[in-house]
Amino acid sequence: MIYLGIDTSNSPLAIALIEDGTVLIEETSNLKINHSLTAMPAIEEMMKKAKVLPADLTHIAVAEGPGSYTGVRIGLTIAKTLAWSLKIPLLTVSSLKVLAANGLGFDGLVCPIMDARRGTAFIGLYEGVGLEQVLADQHSDVKEFLAKVKELGRPVLFTGVDVVLHKAVISEMLGETAQFSSVQNRLPRASNLIMLAQESVEIDVHHAVPEYRRITEAEANYNKAQEGQAL
Repeated sequence: MIYLGIDTSNSPLAIALIEDGTVLIEETSNLKINHSLTAMPAIEEMMKKAKVLPADLTHIAVAEGPGSYTGVRIGLTIAKTLAWSLKIPLLTVSSLKVLAANGLGFDGLVCPIMDARRGTAFIGLYEGVGLEQVLADQHSDVKEFLAKVKELGRPVLFTGVDVVLHKAVISEMLGETAQFSSVQNRLPRASNLIMLAQESVEIDVHHAVPEYRRITEAEANYNKAQEGQAL
């Protein structure tokens, strides 16, 4: 079996091919380049290097969000198109859980974080052993989320490229219980995505939708306008 893994949910681009449990090739980039222009060419080039044809693929795994609205849509669209055209299973995994896998085996909790601006983030909390979910993936005020984490009184490993943006407040609120993954372990890895996907249930291509975890700005503005008219 050959799995193709795709994660474009945030600024990093992570792709990989795994055949029968062996990583054939894995590529991760954190360059600020539009995924709509680079993701598919990168996948094609990677498959060319690995001498894997589209017809050789048996499964597609993709990060479903949360993250960048555009990034999540791009990855899911590519994955759905490939799965549908090749008639192979599509498997989806939380983008935050993919990040949490960087701390797999940590003796404590793992907190993946993606900045969402204005003091908020896409954030979740997982057990370091087994990656069982402790607090659900969500869009939250960072301080409010950390207050919940503090109540648990356990060591927490924070991971994700955006950790640096919130490191000061994390350290202030959690003190010595907060630990931070090394720089090279803050990027999402598509091999981890595939590993997690193998434990998930196949999803119908037409039913696969992004998990944004918050409404769009347009929806928020519409809701405000509706509230104003109701007054």
